[in-house]
Amino acid sequence: MTFEEIENAFFYVSGASPGENSAVVHRVTGETFYYSFMTDEGNLPDDVEENDDYLDIPHKNDLDLGKPLVMEFVRQQCPEELGRIYSTFSRSGAYRRYKEFLEAKGLLETWYDFESRRTREALLAWCSENALVVEEKEHQ
Repeated sequence: MTFEEIENAFFYVSGASPGENSAVVHRVTGETFYYSFMTDEGNLPDDVEENDDYLDIPHKNDLDLGKPLVMEFVRQQCPEELGRIYSTFSRSGAYRRYKEFLEAKGLLETWYDFESRRTREALLAWCSENALVVEEKEHQ
């Protein structure tokens, strides 16, 4: 299986609230299956619950790639704004306001690079912890 396949499944799962989308990968074949609980679309194998060869793809929150990653970035880039960002994340629409804040500070691209790098690192670590061997294309 390729890292890209794992990453695509991760983005599918993380593209919705936790528990709404699911993806599993077969440890041996590398085949990936998707399912949406909201739309009842997809195709999880019948034996997914009993077969240890299937591994649930994590949601970004499972890998601390949601709010904890935001706070880490803010601590590194603009620690004087930490209180403001904590406050932003206490209300709905937080990511939209956070990105508006970053745009105004000229940090949006820096955030995207940081988020991408950390997501890749976390997914590779998750693969390693779960004995998934993934082929990687040269990362740019």
